[in-house]
Amino acid sequence: MSGSVGEQAVGGVGVGVVGMGSIGVLHARALRDLAPRARVVAYSGGRSPDAAEAAGDAVRVAPEDVARHPGVDVVVVCAPSGSHARLALAALEAGKHVVVEKPLAVTVEDAVLVARAARERGLLVSTVSQRRFEPQHRALRRALDDGALGELRLVAAHVPWFRDDDYYAAAPWRTSAAAGGGSLMNQGVHTVDLLGWLCGPVESVTAQDGTLSRAVAAGPPGDVAEDTTVATLRFASGALGVVTTTTATPPGFPATVALHGSLGSVELAQDEVRRWDVPGVPAPGSGTARGGAADPLAIGHAGHRAQWERVLAAVAGTEPVPVDAADAVETVRLLCAIRLAAATGARVRPADL
Repeated sequence: MSGSVGEQAVGGVGVGVVGMGSIGVLHARALRDLAPRARVVAYSGGRSPDAAEAAGDAVRVAPEDVARHPGVDVVVVCAPSGSHARLALAALEAGKHVVVEKPLAVTVEDAVLVARAARERGLLVSTVSQRRFEPQHRALRRALDDGALGELRLVAAHVPWFRDDDYYAAAPWRTSAAAGGGSLMNQGVHTVDLLGWLCGPVESVTAQDGTLSRAVAAGPPGDVAEDTTVATLRFASGALGVVTTTTATPPGFPATVALHGSLGSVELAQDEVRRWDVPGVPAPGSGTARGGAADPLAIGHAGHRAQWERVLAAVAGTEPVPVDAADAVETVRLLCAIRLAAATGARVRPADL
């Protein structure tokens, strides 16, 4: 494969997974559902029975050798957040398309580097934002695009989740702000991404945060992640919003997004439709509100499969890249703006970062 979008290996797209941990397993299962259009041919990590089962007959190699494997066309990065940009850049340099778990990077500078490298090499980079592909959120996006909610005025998003001490002990990077830990960057990222996708650019933010659980507070000195963040947003449209994220509220509750416009209002809890007051637009079917409130793996792999379907179409040249690098950079800008606002007490413009 020479690297240009639109080319595809014989026998389906070959995928290499960097980090066959719990999230890597979700990707492998999603790809298995899409066979023979795609298959996992190489992976790193993953010594558990679940990983072995999901990997099938793929070969296990060192992380740096995944992108070098001759059968790999697309590298999916499922390693800790702080390594996303470095691993994505290495895959791009090897001439491979890249799918990156959220977030694309933990700094704006690194996110921009990845986007530039993809553009210069003519390669695909897609950041996993599977919640954009849930039917309820797509129905809401269509209603917004059609003006059915009228002028958007108030947005409220809450992520009242819980992670126990074992969760942090299993991967200490989750307590490190520099490594991408924290309730905002690690758990709240999907909700923040949804707000940008649904409601448009954010003009400015203010924020406060805190570390309220003992497990997170025991993180690296001088680099302890927050586990609770509250931010206010002023959208470019003029709408105002609030975002709260936490992993310190047992037992954990579904993430919610509520949008209030001049003509209608909608409230979703994960994929459950709690309110759909949109004149002339029937409510979409409601889901079960299952999500990562208390168990990161409760999300299942249906959302990953939906995004992979679009990634494969983009590789084949028949659809645009889903959640491309330029799009993912804007989510990183917003996340970093909230972090900076909390650290300084200042009002921060994401566009200035």
